[in-house]
Amino acid sequence: MNPVIEVKGVVTKFGDRTIHDHVNLHIDANEIYGILGESGSGKSVLMKEMIMLLQPNEGEVSVLGTSLTHISFKEAQKLRSDWGVLFQFGALFSSLTIAENIEVQLKEYTNISKMMRTKLVRSKLALVGLETHVGAMYPSELSGGMIKRAALARALAMEPKLLFLDEPTSGLDPIGARNFDALIVELRDLLGITVVMITHDLDSIFSIVDRMAVLADKHVVAEGTLENVLQSTHPFVEAFFKNEYTKERFKDKVKNV
Repeated sequence: MNPVIEVKGVVTKFGDRTIHDHVNLHIDANEIYGILGESGSGKSVLMKEMIMLLQPNEGEVSVLGTSLTHISFKEAQKLRSDWGVLFQFGALFSSLTIAENIEVQLKEYTNISKMMRTKLVRSKLALVGLETHVGAMYPSELSGGMIKRAALARALAMEPKLLFLDEPTSGLDPIGARNFDALIVELRDLLGITVVMITHDLDSIFSIVDRMAVLADKHVVAEGTLENVLQSTHPFVEAFFKNEYTKERFKDKVKNV
């Protein structure tokens, strides 16, 4: 099967500073793929290149079989409707209700009636575990966990094939974070979507991520399953995965490391 996302030889520079130096990775259909890395390694930059918010200086990014290098406006609009994005802090429009936030893409990309949009909003709220009355509330009235779920409902509005998550459990308490992890897996299995998530949450990495790429020193220094990554001797991988705390906390999974 062809990868859902393929990154080939990507070079990213901001002025004289090189962020990515010939980065390569691929993401397969229906997997939960993690992007990990040290601070400043370009995790968010790479995701922004995948969703056409940034363009690399060199190399190629392909999404759903379409190269983003010379994509037309019409192709880009179609592709954007095939993915949903959950930004780190939700990025909900503060002046809109939750229902209106979820409706934004439906208004922009479809011609469906107000009645049908209302039904879809209710179904998306239910899908992420929020009650219907939440749709009438504003982001400022919600807890951090509810904001994440509301933003996820918005990301799912167009029934995407791809779901991008930037630090989805950041700012959540441990129980809320694990519930959100469970929701991600449930949605992947229910909807048959591919999930790409930037994360440094060890619980997420050890429990729900199928494969991952580790960014450090401007490169992908390890890619694959957790077992594959744990074989790496790169200093960042050693420090992140093989410290005493991690070995004790996840001893069943790192016992042979």
